[in-house]
Amino acid sequence: MTAPTGPHAIGDDAEDLAAFEQEFSAPTTPGAAAPAGRTPLVIKLLVAATFVVILNETTLVNAVPRLMTDFGISESTAQWSLTVFMLTMAAVIPVTGWFLQRVSTRSAYATAMTTFTAGTLVAALAPTFDVLLVGRVVQAGGTAVMMPLLMTTLMTVVAAEDRGRVMGQVTLAMSCAPALGPAVSGVLLHFGSWRLIFAVVLPIAVLVGFFGFRQLENVGEARKSPISWLSVVLAAGGFSSFVYGLSKVGEGEWTEPALLIGGGVVLIAAFAVYQLVLQRSEGPLMDLRTLKHRNFAVSLVLMSAGFMAFLGSMLLLPLYLQNLRGLSELQTGLLVMPGGLAMGLLGPQVGKVYDRIGSRPLVIPGSVAMVALLFALSRIGTDTPYAVILALHVALMASLATVFTPVFTIGLGDLAPQLYSHGSSLLGTLQQVAGAIGTALLVVIMTNRTEQLAEDGASSADAFVGGLQWAFAAGAAIGLVVIAMALLLPSKVAAPEGAPAAH
Repeated sequence: MTAPTGPHAIGDDAEDLAAFEQEFSAPTTPGAAAPAGRTPLVIKLLVAATFVVILNETTLVNAVPRLMTDFGISESTAQWSLTVFMLTMAAVIPVTGWFLQRVSTRSAYATAMTTFTAGTLVAALAPTFDVLLVGRVVQAGGTAVMMPLLMTTLMTVVAAEDRGRVMGQVTLAMSCAPALGPAVSGVLLHFGSWRLIFAVVLPIAVLVGFFGFRQLENVGEARKSPISWLSVVLAAGGFSSFVYGLSKVGEGEWTEPALLIGGGVVLIAAFAVYQLVLQRSEGPLMDLRTLKHRNFAVSLVLMSAGFMAFLGSMLLLPLYLQNLRGLSELQTGLLVMPGGLAMGLLGPQVGKVYDRIGSRPLVIPGSVAMVALLFALSRIGTDTPYAVILALHVALMASLATVFTPVFTIGLGDLAPQLYSHGSSLLGTLQQVAGAIGTALLVVIMTNRTEQLAEDGASSADAFVGGLQWAFAAGAAIGLVVIAMALLLPSKVAAPEGAPAAH
């Protein structure tokens, strides 16, 4: 893409119109960077599409009771509508690094949005729960492509000195969308059945996909490379088995989860070793040379710990509000919505500040605040005022915005351009795995502590609160890893050789 060479000139209406048309219609040269202060159109389109597809990862959280009633299934079976989405993401994302290097931007976008739209239609019309699961698998396949596509394209077309601001807009999709999913579904379930969730998303996905494809320009050049099917099998089997095993933790006997988790670890280890072998000859499915870059490796650890605490804690608060405080789905959604909005609105502002002062003045205080707020949430009780809960949740989401935006930027910015797609793929995979680990860990801690207190004679309400407090405290403990990694980050990274620079 050839980016415009400067801001619009101040002149008459004809000149302004010509400048506008040049900005939004000029073809682009692959790898060219947009000038500082302006977000490329390709990024705006991809952010909108990514927000739509990621939102669906958590929209069915509040719909599980409706699914149980409509299909006559148990709660553990209904939870598969959530689990299968996460499993598919974990299995497909490792392949996207190779896929994005092989196809053009427009082809990848069309594949992702067509797949996601087809899955949404299947889910909306599903006559049985099994068909609904098929729709969720297809949806997740499209989502898995869109996330790394956005990150890879951003790193290719945005100059290093302007990435913080643009990455702040990406935070809206990557972090805010999952936080808003339960809130959106809570509102929609107030007006209709669970099918309304898919019915509302379907036309939006069609419009975003159609107009986005018309406006989108190809970025970078596709490279032909063979695919290692053994790598695909090892990655899909390993990551999906590991995540599925984590989802089964705490449901009863430990034999099945232990076997699944252990088998997944073995397959993931075999996948990693095989990628190292492939790096010597042909192109690997996931290039692990990204881990040789110190700042990227530190960012991966930080982001993984952050998502463990973030997604695990995001599950706890709705459980508390609905199971203990008796709030409806709609009331719960409205209570947690301001926090998600705060994260999304702060992302671009945090990015602008990062471009000026770097990461450390943002990430270090933000990670300390995150730990403090999670610890504060571990003190809530059966009658904590809703205003206090709202304030703590909004503050927690705001602190996470100051962490995620700079770390995304500094981590991927440490890589050479040819590793962007592989770095984005690895980052997306570990987000899914870390989220599954955090959710399983905190739920197990909460359940075990609740059962222990109940056996000691505590009331059901007091036992539940005691378990919840321990789970939030565990989230705060995980946050200590985020603080430690934040101290290892530089303020900024120098652009690698071959990376785009501002015109």
